[in-house]
Amino acid sequence: MKIKVAPSILSCDFSRLAEEVRNVEAAGADLLHVDVMDGHFVPNLTIGPVVVKDLRKTTKLPLDVHLMIEHPEKFTEAFLAAGSDMITVHIEVCSKSQIQALRLKLSSKGIKLGVSLNPATPFSRIKPVLALADFVLVMSVNPGFGGQEFIGDVLPKIKMLRSEFSGDIAVDGGINEQTGKLAAQAGANILVAGSYIFKSKDYQETIRRLRCVM
Repeated sequence: MKIKVAPSILSCDFSRLAEEVRNVEAAGADLLHVDVMDGHFVPNLTIGPVVVKDLRKTTKLPLDVHLMIEHPEKFTEAFLAAGSDMITVHIEVCSKSQIQALRLKLSSKGIKLGVSLNPATPFSRIKPVLALADFVLVMSVNPGFGGQEFIGDVLPKIKMLRSEFSGDIAVDGGINEQTGKLAAQAGANILVAGSYIFKSKDYQETIRRLRCVM
């Protein structure tokens, strides 16, 4: 499968947010990863629908809004209205019935549904909802902060997932050229990278390297 690259704005310079987004778009990014954190599900606070709305004005890239929050069902409408193209929720806080309801809502609006799982969450937890997901996001760090090291223990989980899921598999956390290759070899086809891209001197070359890991 073709490797897609999703820069994570968590690691960008927020004082130049619009410029940073335009730069990664011009550099060849395939989509934009937007981390939303509530300080409860993860130990950090980030952005809300207002920022997503402004991002929508800034870029034509698909916006994957990653809801790392305890009650995503309470905020889905706001993020949809803001211009999200993809909504990702966590299996740790969503029941199968909640994901089914979200699937119906998003399908009616042409929005893709992603389901994410943390490094310590077993594959068996997400297996019952795979048929409802357009894509799966495997966290390769414990979510909350950027710049963490890749947790290699998630690689067998990616392999199991690929053996049973034909859709997109994204991997988020500690992604660089080396870890991105490992993730792609295991079956991932979307590489979410924050620090590796935004701390580099040449966004275009860095994105090219990620896309060519296979």
